[in-house]
Amino acid sequence: MDAGNDAWVLIAAALVLFMTPGLALFYGGMVRSKNVLATMMLSFACMGAVTVLWAVVAFSLAFGPDVGHGLIGSLRFAGLAGMGHGLPGFRHLAVSPMAVMVFQMMFAIITAALISGGTVDRVRFTSFIVLIVAWLFVVYVPLAHWVFSPGGWLARRGVLDFAGGTVVEINSGFSTLAVVLVIGRRRGWPGEAMTPHSVPLSLLGAGILWFGWFGFNAGSALGANDLAVTAFVNTQLAAAAGLLGWMAFERWKEHSPTTLGAASGAVAGMVAITPAAGFVAPMAALGIGVVAGIVCAMAVRLKFRWRYDDSLDVLGVHGVGGLVGMVAIGLVATRSVDPGGANGLLTGGGWHLLAVQVLAAAVAAAWAFGATWLLAKGVDALLGLRVSPEDEARGLDITQHAESAYSIGGSGRPGG
Repeated sequence: MDAGNDAWVLIAAALVLFMTPGLALFYGGMVRSKNVLATMMLSFACMGAVTVLWAVVAFSLAFGPDVGHGLIGSLRFAGLAGMGHGLPGFRHLAVSPMAVMVFQMMFAIITAALISGGTVDRVRFTSFIVLIVAWLFVVYVPLAHWVFSPGGWLARRGVLDFAGGTVVEINSGFSTLAVVLVIGRRRGWPGEAMTPHSVPLSLLGAGILWFGWFGFNAGSALGANDLAVTAFVNTQLAAAAGLLGWMAFERWKEHSPTTLGAASGAVAGMVAITPAAGFVAPMAALGIGVVAGIVCAMAVRLKFRWRYDDSLDVLGVHGVGGLVGMVAIGLVATRSVDPGGANGLLTGGGWHLLAVQVLAAAVAAAWAFGATWLLAKGVDALLGLRVSPEDEARGLDITQHAESAYSIGGSGRPGG
């Protein structure tokens, strides 16, 4: 083990965990004031539930020795036992297995929390947590094994996904689409105006996400090395380019670039560079960011045409942004950045890598959507995913948690 590598991976894990409260602020600012605490609570509940389940059994299933033709891992590391023997496929890295475990834990947490963005204003809290528990084992764990574990079937085919374009981004986007199709639209949407109650709160959250994303991408190098530096630089460049691309699209389409659009553009750029951060050159990262900013800005508008109520645009930003990043790898990846990677179509590598990237993206989207839809239908049938019309009208802060974000009394409880 190398102390410097362990220190960097642990710092990166802390940065990724910090992204989840940032996401709570980002989402919380975009909903109406009667639902802000309920929205933020979904992210914090994911921090608790996923942490426990990941340590007890989920990590072992995702990263344990393969027992099913690249489909799932074993229970060798259940309860974090046997970690001293090293992780299969990771033994060449000078980093503690426990550091890898906790770093990957933070990925699982924020992916689960992202799904909440599509369900705000009408989801039943307990039902959502039951859904996330089932989703973690049925959807996230297998996909993480397929892509992130060297024994996974997609990893064996040569897919390149540096920090989670499939496992995190495409997964969260298409899982969210499945849930919102089951849960239905918010009452009054799209005819009734449902404007953000605090754009500054969302901007603060976006800033925390930007800050934490350096841990997300640069930490995926699993060492304090040149590859981490490149991923860090690429993350900043893509975020800035995505911000500018989204604003340019808004200026052209609607004549007014918005602050929330700028924040969303930065997120879109970081989403797209997530799978590519350790495989592309910095100028390619700029291009990926610009394309993501424009394409995602276009994608979020499709929900009004197709009438699916993805409240906070998880599919349009994360799902579509993840697709952009995965395809971009197949086009512009270069071994000059990571000799262990591959060259893309435009860098002398031919069509093979692009085909593998498209396959992995399609599999991730199909698996996330199909499996999550079945889980959501099951939870809805057993518990009901949606609150009553009366509770939805009154607000989820009071009806789900007996609290109010902006109560005059100062206690946070009605009448306090």
